[in-house]
Amino acid sequence: MVSIQNLSMHFTGEDLFSAINFLIREKDRIGLTGKNGAGKTTLMKIIVGLEQPHKGEVVVPESVRIGYLPQEKVLQSQKTVLDEAMEAFGEIFEIERRIAALEKELNERSDYTSNSYQHLLNQLSLLNEHLVMLGSHSMRGDAEQVLTGLGFSHEDMERPMNEFSIGWQMRVELAKLLLKKPELLLLDEPTNHLDIESIQWLEQFLENYYGAVMLVSHDRAFLDQVTKRTIEISQGKIYDYKCSYTEYVEKRLQRIETMTAAAENQQKEIKEIERFIERFRYKATKAKQVQSRIKLLEKMDEIIVDEMDQKAIHFKFPPAPHSGSVVLHLNSISKSYGSLQVLKDLNMSVLRGEKVAFVGRNGEGKSTLAKIIVGALDFEGELKYGHLVKLGYYAQNQHEMLDLEKTAFETLDDVATGEVRTRIKGILGAFLFSGEAINKKVKVLSGGEKARLSLAKMLLEPTNLLVLDEPTNHLDMQSKDILKNALIQYDGSLIIVSHDRDFLAGLTDKVFEFKKPEVREYIGDIYDFLREREIKSLKDLEKTPLVQQKELKDEFVSDMKQKWERKKVLERDKRKLEKDIERIETEINQSETQLNALDEMLANPENHQSQSFDKQWYEAYELLKQRLADDMMQWEKLHLQLDEITAEIAALIS
Repeated sequence: MVSIQNLSMHFTGEDLFSAINFLIREKDRIGLTGKNGAGKTTLMKIIVGLEQPHKGEVVVPESVRIGYLPQEKVLQSQKTVLDEAMEAFGEIFEIERRIAALEKELNERSDYTSNSYQHLLNQLSLLNEHLVMLGSHSMRGDAEQVLTGLGFSHEDMERPMNEFSIGWQMRVELAKLLLKKPELLLLDEPTNHLDIESIQWLEQFLENYYGAVMLVSHDRAFLDQVTKRTIEISQGKIYDYKCSYTEYVEKRLQRIETMTAAAENQQKEIKEIERFIERFRYKATKAKQVQSRIKLLEKMDEIIVDEMDQKAIHFKFPPAPHSGSVVLHLNSISKSYGSLQVLKDLNMSVLRGEKVAFVGRNGEGKSTLAKIIVGALDFEGELKYGHLVKLGYYAQNQHEMLDLEKTAFETLDDVATGEVRTRIKGILGAFLFSGEAINKKVKVLSGGEKARLSLAKMLLEPTNLLVLDEPTNHLDMQSKDILKNALIQYDGSLIIVSHDRDFLAGLTDKVFEFKKPEVREYIGDIYDFLREREIKSLKDLEKTPLVQQKELKDEFVSDMKQKWERKKVLERDKRKLEKDIERIETEINQSETQLNALDEMLANPENHQSQSFDKQWYEAYELLKQRLADDMMQWEKLHLQLDEITAEIAALIS
């Protein structure tokens, strides 16, 4: 359908991609992947015609329309939500205007038998047929259905666009694109502004979409659900995998292992040829063989191994200070904005070490409650913090709160105290700020860099209650995995608002579902919650008849659940082993101290004449030696078990 032929693009002297070729076929579901800066967005812009390649071309048939959704867009519409969405039907409106003009002309003419009159009638007939084919009779219903699927209520339809945040306005842009039904959809991070329910609606829409879809996303669950093909951009080349993202990750590892082995064999061959050349370079009888090998080296294409991108944030949270058993208690919490009631008579408790998720549609009060908990909003009701609770908060727009004129180093230095100030460069390094990057001003940082800097600020003071509102926005998959692992190991209490199912899976042990006018509690993580409600899409919570149910992939759920449940069990067993080792080491130290004292008595009996070295004394002495030997054997056994568990945890993380 669309052919990419010998496409090359380079910036600042380096190739983003060089002479790449691939086809986008009808019904394709392609996930475009590659490390940050690999050229994913640039490739999409070239395909849609917003940028021109340095070499090569994109061949698009005239009958193929391409729709493109960028990550961000300047929006200034003064229309209502529904009217703006109806702009998607511009082609239909143009045909209706042409039909009206033809009808007016026909009504004004009386030469009914002329060829020109007959020609006008034929034109009118063709336009009416085209209008029916485009679905003009269902425009409004289609627009409302898509908008509802993307999270808008029926009351929202008549509200002006400028009353909504940029995130909600981007949803309208997505709705317009879906309503246009182009033959090829190009979506760059389409889930950035969506909640879980809208993401799952979009998954179903794209699964059933009649055309081809190519998308960039850092949402692993979304990619696995939608895509059946993965194209990777790496070191100027592309690698085409006929599989979803999770399968691609495994196959990519296999490819790199194969390439590494081939590169090693090639280097051995090169060294052998070079040794031959050096040894016989000046021997006339070997001149022909030497020249042959020199030509062989010149023709040899070096195998370059596609190195894994290891650059990702790396950290763990400081140990949580001790707190009371109940860290937070909410009693009859209510919050209104004028006549809009967001929360009403909410009761909730969070215990020490508990990890809970807030889920539900945007606008149901998740972020509002998070702000109430951290003291950023006033409210009605009673909020009590437990004994010695220390709060940490990451807001959804945290990166927007940074001082744009300060450098990354100054941002941390201004809030760091005590000996932490000596470790600021190390903390920045763990979040990928090193060298000149630590002196970059915040205003020139990317969205991802600002998000990482905001996360780094949370490490400057130990907390025992973390409240995180969409912390994974702008983070790549590898960084999200590291953040998730750090949160799993975090020994304080956690409240997290997130729409990323893969990120939430196995992380929390309780889910609070926000659905006006109430908030319901479920034990388990996000997939336990989905199964308990016996729903295939969180959108079904609204009982919306426009949205069909979608079955969760049992195998995916099972694999993810088993992996993280196993890790949680291992972490618990590891902590118990560490405590047992600490206890037995204390006993060993005590036994060794006692034995040293008894050995000294045996070595210098003249200094202990009052001591009776009788049978009972020797029996106690032997018993103590045996106990020490048993403890040492047990200590060794526990350490072996600890090593095995640590290795298994590392394997699960990698």
